[in-house]
Amino acid sequence: MHPMLVSIDPLKPAQGQKGLMNRWHPDIPAVATVKQNDVFKLGSIEWTGGQIVNSDNADDVANVDLTQIHYLTGPIAVEGAEPGDALVVDILDIQYYEEAPWGYTGIFDMENGGLFAKEFRTKAAKAIWDFEGRFASSRHIPGIRFAGITHPGIIGTLPSQELLDTWNKREKALIDAHPGASPAVALPPIEKGTYIGQDISKEVFDKIAREGARTIPGREHGGNCDIKNLSIGSRVWLPVYVAGAGLAVGDLHFSQGDGEQSFCGAIEMSGVVTLKCSVVKQGVEKFALKQPIFLPSPIDPMYSQQLTFEGIGVGKWITHLKKLGYTIEQAHLLLSAAPVESHVGAVVDVPNACCTLSLPQQIFDRDILPNPDGIERRDYGQAALRSDGQRCFDPFEAKEKQ
Repeated sequence: MHPMLVSIDPLKPAQGQKGLMNRWHPDIPAVATVKQNDVFKLGSIEWTGGQIVNSDNADDVANVDLTQIHYLTGPIAVEGAEPGDALVVDILDIQYYEEAPWGYTGIFDMENGGLFAKEFRTKAAKAIWDFEGRFASSRHIPGIRFAGITHPGIIGTLPSQELLDTWNKREKALIDAHPGASPAVALPPIEKGTYIGQDISKEVFDKIAREGARTIPGREHGGNCDIKNLSIGSRVWLPVYVAGAGLAVGDLHFSQGDGEQSFCGAIEMSGVVTLKCSVVKQGVEKFALKQPIFLPSPIDPMYSQQLTFEGIGVGKWITHLKKLGYTIEQAHLLLSAAPVESHVGAVVDVPNACCTLSLPQQIFDRDILPNPDGIERRDYGQAALRSDGQRCFDPFEAKEKQ
């Protein structure tokens, strides 16, 4: 049995549980130390810390406290790791808890709504996904079943004080350049919601709360990369900035489409991660390791038959899913959660870059291809909405009515 270094109860809120953190700061002490090449396990709670529940309304998504997120497990010190080294992390396995065999995908209200918040004037919605082994299906998006590409949305090392100061200065300048932006262009340190699940002095905690970087974006150390192919079986090289490296991991996703388009857009879950770490001395210099490098998993599910939409905007694939019978909320959630492939095909042909989005045909229980007789429209119900019934604005439906 490989040791469980941090145990988490997925049925309880994150607040009060040991071994969790929701800020990046060099003064956060390690909760455990591992030897190189030892295999170990870490429990992880879903990114909001238990704020989202398995229900048929999205009031919890509408009322989520984003000052708390993300709840990460760690930091873990690796023996022999020093600043300038490369930390090599093998993601050996990720399993959901048997007592919590479900996850969710969400759409936030417009002020926190992410990529398409203004275009869709987003209102809170969610889909609950039930897990059966490696497969997921949802009562809120019928007609879909797929194998998950399970991965940590966040994996990274602690920053040095110098790097932390660089982040805060860089992101403050971005905020100052875009006052009042909604959604915000960056999130500065905030004391409200700061959580460090271990016994530390008030002086150290207050310093972390004042200075600690929020976990929303990816940065030089790794962090919130949300790359679906950095999954079970992957190996990642991370820069080391502090003694011991300070590895932290969390924001587990059962599955995700490229781009995580609804912001709360993967299938968020709690689970157990199995890892192994080693160190390459002076790896930052040897590999020119300014940001992480990773090898994709050799065991991700392969969906070879894909219906690919080419274009310069988001409209074609949304309208196709609506033709099948899905609502704007269901389409948005599905494209965030399913193993969708998104690519930039070409950037050289001004003024328009060519982008593609590919839907795996095999995840549907019906034929979704264009055919001469048109596309059969079915009634797929609706995602879980706010109890007041408010919906996202549907620009495609509005155009159809004009």
